[in-house]
Amino acid sequence: MNTSARFIPALAVIGAIISLCVGASFAKQIFAQVGPEGATTYRVCFASLILLGIWRPWRFPLTKENAFAIARFGMILGAMNLMFYKAISTIPLGIAIAIEFTGPLAVAMFSSRRKLDFLWIAFVVFGLALLLPWNQGSDSLDPVGVLFVLGAAACWAMYIIYGKQAGKMHIGQSTALSMSTASLVVLPFGIARGGTALLEPNLMIFGFVVALLSSALPYSLEMYALRHLPKPTFAILLSLEPVVGAFSALIILHEMLSASQWFAVGSIIVASIGSTLTSGQKELPEVPEIPEVPEEAMTS
Repeated sequence: MNTSARFIPALAVIGAIISLCVGASFAKQIFAQVGPEGATTYRVCFASLILLGIWRPWRFPLTKENAFAIARFGMILGAMNLMFYKAISTIPLGIAIAIEFTGPLAVAMFSSRRKLDFLWIAFVVFGLALLLPWNQGSDSLDPVGVLFVLGAAACWAMYIIYGKQAGKMHIGQSTALSMSTASLVVLPFGIARGGTALLEPNLMIFGFVVALLSSALPYSLEMYALRHLPKPTFAILLSLEPVVGAFSALIILHEMLSASQWFAVGSIIVASIGSTLTSGQKELPEVPEIPEVPEEAMTS
C-alpha cells in the first residue's frame, strides 16, 4: 500500500471529525435565536432532505419488520441529537463529546469479562469523577447539561444495539429513512422553541451550513474511510473527537477548559483507545457493529 493509500483515509476521518465539531460550534451560535431545539431541527431536517435527495429510498422495498427497525432507530437518533444540543447549550462542547463517548464504551465493556477491561472502566470512572458536578466550584458543570449529555450517551449505546438490524438494510434506504424519522421527532420541539424565527432566511442558510458540516460532509468522508481503513484504526482516530471538539470550541466559541477538565477528557480518550486496541481479544460474542449511518448522527 503506497503512502497516499495509507494516509488519505486517515485524513478523511480527521476531516470528518473537524467538520462535525466545527458544525456543532456553529450550531451553538444560533442557540440564542432558535434555541438548541431549533438548531437540532435545522441540522436533522436539512440532513434528511439531503439524504432523501441522494438515496431516494422509495425505490427499495420495505418490509414491516424493517419499517419498525427504522422507526425505532430514527427515534433514538432524534433523541440523541436533541439531548446533545441541549447539553452543549450549558456545558463546553469538548466535555460533552467526552461524556457522550461513555455510551459506546459501556456497550463494549459490558460485553466483556476480561480483567483488562476493568482498567479502561477505571479510566472512564476517573474521568467522569473529575467532570461531574460534585461541588459548586469554578470548574463545576451545569447539572442539567450533564444529565442531557448522559441521556445522549445512553441513546448512543442504544444506537449501537438497535442499529444492527437497520444496518442490514440497504445503506441509503436505512440512512435516509432513519434521518427522516429523527426529523419528525425533533421538529415539534424546534417549532415550540424557535417558532417563526426558524423561517428567517439568514438563519435557514446558517442551519443548512450546520447540516452540511455536521452531517453530509462527515458522513461522506467517514464512508470513504471505512472502506479503506481497518475498523480498529478508524475507532482510534474517532477517539480524537473530544480533543478536536474542545479546540474548535476554544477557537470559535472561546470556551476554556481547566487543567482538571482536560485531564478528565484525556482519561476518557485513553479508555476509548485502550478498549479499541484490546477489543480483538474479547471472548464473548462481539458487540454489534455501528451501522454505516451519519456519524452526526453518532456524537453528536
